[in-house]
Amino acid sequence: MNSERLTVAQALVRFLAAQYVERDGHTTRLLEAIWGIFGHGQVAGLGIALAEAPQHLRYLRPQNEQAAVHAAVAYAKHHRRLRVQAVTTSIGPGATNMLTGAATATVNRLPVLLLPSDYFANRIPDPVLQQLEHPISHDASVNDAFRAVSRFFDRISRPEQLLAALPEAMRVLTDPVETGAVTLALPEDVQTEVYDWPQAFFAPRVWHIRRPPPEAERIESAAALIQRAKRPLIVAGGGTRYSEAEAALKAFAEAFGIPVAETQAGKGALPWNHPMNVGPIGANGGLAANRLAKAADLIIAVGTRLGDFATASKTAFENPDLKVIGINVVPFDAAKLSGLSVVADAREALLALKAALEAGGYRGSEPEYRREVQKLKDLWDAEVDRLVTPGEQGLSQAQVIGVANRVFGPRATVVAAAGSLPGDLLKLWRTEDPLGYHLEYGYSTMGYEIAAGLGVKMAEPERDVLVMVGDGSYLMMNSEIVTAVAEGIPFTILLVNNFGFQSIHGLQRSVGSPSFGNELRHRNPETGLLDGEVVAVDFAAHARAMGAKAFKVRDAASLEAALEAAKTSQQVTLIEAIVDPEKRVPNFEGWWDVPVPQKSTFESVRRARAEYEAQQKRQRRAFPPTEAK
Repeated sequence: MNSERLTVAQALVRFLAAQYVERDGHTTRLLEAIWGIFGHGQVAGLGIALAEAPQHLRYLRPQNEQAAVHAAVAYAKHHRRLRVQAVTTSIGPGATNMLTGAATATVNRLPVLLLPSDYFANRIPDPVLQQLEHPISHDASVNDAFRAVSRFFDRISRPEQLLAALPEAMRVLTDPVETGAVTLALPEDVQTEVYDWPQAFFAPRVWHIRRPPPEAERIESAAALIQRAKRPLIVAGGGTRYSEAEAALKAFAEAFGIPVAETQAGKGALPWNHPMNVGPIGANGGLAANRLAKAADLIIAVGTRLGDFATASKTAFENPDLKVIGINVVPFDAAKLSGLSVVADAREALLALKAALEAGGYRGSEPEYRREVQKLKDLWDAEVDRLVTPGEQGLSQAQVIGVANRVFGPRATVVAAAGSLPGDLLKLWRTEDPLGYHLEYGYSTMGYEIAAGLGVKMAEPERDVLVMVGDGSYLMMNSEIVTAVAEGIPFTILLVNNFGFQSIHGLQRSVGSPSFGNELRHRNPETGLLDGEVVAVDFAAHARAMGAKAFKVRDAASLEAALEAAKTSQQVTLIEAIVDPEKRVPNFEGWWDVPVPQKSTFESVRRARAEYEAQQKRQRRAFPPTEAK
């Protein structure tokens, strides 16, 4: 067999550059870029291999390893999981900085390749700088922490192990069921060792993204359930978008008059103004979807994990005769809520189900139900209009969202992640583009936003990208502004300054607690507590210091002018919008289970506990199995 003598790092680069992905007859390169901050763990190994062959992998230099993973995750999400980026780090803190990013990727089922360096496999310079010594396990390292947050993990302690590990890593990255963070730990000495690699190892390989079709018997059973239902409701999740099932979902909803409710990951699967789109569901849901869910006798869950926000901690569905159809490529998710499990690609299942219903003569939901759906949608749309319309004094977060949505339009991509913005954006942002709403909420990762905006803009440079971030999340991770400046990648950051962690502050007060530890305030010398004056941080000045263009606004007119300027700017632009933290978007009949102490010295907590126990009584502790026939 013909072979080529290369180091492990050189072989890794060559292999990655030769991987392709195909779905529906369209082939593209799987991985074309690698992020990395160099340290002693890989500067001489993978670092030199990358420097020798820039034609194989584009190198990107981040300012923080966690942010690099976030950018790579966002890039993969915008590409509907069909393209991937890698991240390399040195050993020790560089590696463990990636753990939060790895968990974010795996929780959200988004592919990213992580290449942390590791201690010497030969163990001669033992302990090496930054090595964590374990008293009873000499082969343990901090990289073992990745096992819990990765879908695939391996430590390459001999060169030839790459021959098995790399193909398996690619298989997991491209599998719609198993995808997530893939971690290959690379001991720093092994990276530099040579091996005679079979040339076949570097031959281009195309990984097919499968679309599992549904079982005919399951489609027959699901069709029978839909035909009997009087108040069916579709819940569209992220799998709908990753499958590119938007057209199939639209055709299905239109054909049968079945309303579609949105989760965070599924928002955008139908345009906001489509007559069958009844808006968000669950704890952060709107009036229309939550009222329809309450009385629904059939839930058709398409590509959703049915997390506690979507189900309002299992209080959303109150009909005792409720049936559930779970359409999901992941068997684990398809079976949730004891539903009829249809394990299949979302697009293929919707197409098959539509054909079966049409063949059976199904005409869709009753006219009375359709009129109710339209009435509730109109009510919800009017409420959104009211909330986002600017008033005469100051700004609310809802009004900031409304102005930004109007200026950037329904086809720009808005990016956000944690705090109060995800809930408000889910309710209020109006998108007509399946890629127009980019929220990380599976892990609710503070610090994701700016790095993710960079990743989205890299994935589609011609798209307008608007990052919305709170001041608390901005303070956690803002360093990739420098990366965007260095790379010449323009996008807009709209920083909503409400003086602290106002999402949790609101939750804190809702459970009866006094304000404690969530607002950004000076320590008060009189009380000894953090209840003094608000800490004045000039975020606009901070962004300018990193090379961005920046504005500070306090009213709707100034905000609109700044957004218009940012939209046409050729540099990263930050707009700091000062908002009233007490002007909150209300709850619309959704609930989230956050336990309240059974005993407290605060009377307000005791009252909140009584309310909590009342809400608990609404929770469905179990769902009867939905029979196949």
